[in-house]
Amino acid sequence: MRATPAPWERTELQAWLRLSLTPGVGNAAARRLLAHFGSAPAIFDASVAALQTCVSLAQAAQLRHPPEGFAHALETTWQWLHTSTPDFAHALITLGDPRYPESLLHTADPPLMLYAIGAQRWLETASALLDWQRSLAIVGSRNPTPQSADNAFQFAQHLAGQGWSVVSGMALGIDAAAHEGALAAGSPGLPTVAVIGTGVDRVYPRSHKQLAHRLAQQGVVISEFPLGTPPIASNFPKRNRIISGLTRGTLVVEAALASGSLITARTASEQGREVFAIPGSIHSPQARGCHALIRQGAKLVESAQDILEEFSDYTLQAQKTNSEAPSNSVEHPLLQAMGYDPVHVETLSERTGWSAADLQAQLLELELEGLVGRLAGGLYQRTGQA
Repeated sequence: MRATPAPWERTELQAWLRLSLTPGVGNAAARRLLAHFGSAPAIFDASVAALQTCVSLAQAAQLRHPPEGFAHALETTWQWLHTSTPDFAHALITLGDPRYPESLLHTADPPLMLYAIGAQRWLETASALLDWQRSLAIVGSRNPTPQSADNAFQFAQHLAGQGWSVVSGMALGIDAAAHEGALAAGSPGLPTVAVIGTGVDRVYPRSHKQLAHRLAQQGVVISEFPLGTPPIASNFPKRNRIISGLTRGTLVVEAALASGSLITARTASEQGREVFAIPGSIHSPQARGCHALIRQGAKLVESAQDILEEFSDYTLQAQKTNSEAPSNSVEHPLLQAMGYDPVHVETLSERTGWSAADLQAQLLELELEGLVGRLAGGLYQRTGQA
């Protein structure tokens, strides 16, 4: 779609924010509503009966009334979006936005919206935000041994120096070391992305205030949680699916058996991503989580080059698998109308005779299934899975 997104209209922001904040309406229900009605504003123009085609009566009733404190949340978000600078741009990236990371779109529970802070060059175009094919999550203990903290730094620095983006959670310990290593590489590409468990206008832990400033200036800080969200324990495991979903693989540097890093490793595995682990001393409780992952099938790595070589082999195998995959005998009518070349939305409308709302709803559904991808200039094209 568009290379540079148009400024938010207040009515559209109001609809997306209200959809995300309505109690009892989660991401799955919101996606069903968007696919059915074609846009966020259309959802709030619908009757309770129409809404019940997608959600329960209780959810439909909740959608008919703005949530408590909504006027303040809308004004706060509107003002935040309009306080961007070239160095610290503010962006709200919705599920239908061309900048929404494609790899995250294809996970089981993609967030409805992402609040982001970063330099304008990273937030203004779809291609600049994150190339998941060259991105790796690095996670681990919040209280690491000095050697493991150095390992995280060195791995991240090497990967960023090779043009990879390092994704982590800006927590104490391994997360911070990974971000620092990526920033130290001085890569011209996007070196690091921090996925946080608070609102992007909050810094947690507070000791990372300077790190957060540098991350926003040289990388990107993102969160699915509304502005002002404080550190709530249950939000941190939830954000881990975004850390793993944004990346091609997850490296666990050091972790005890009860470490939250193992949650990230598990979600990475469930998402079909690679999982890597660095072994440690058999006498160290801090290494037992990594050893457990290796026993469960995670790849043992001793250097960043091991990861790069693994992905080189993975790419060749994926290409071979795709070339051997059988084609579907029955196609979605919109895929038939698209053909195999990039096609404009207006052309699709002419070919199908569908209304704009129906067309956008079908395109979103196919995109969520991984069958259609968005290109610049309002173009769409089949993916390799279609």
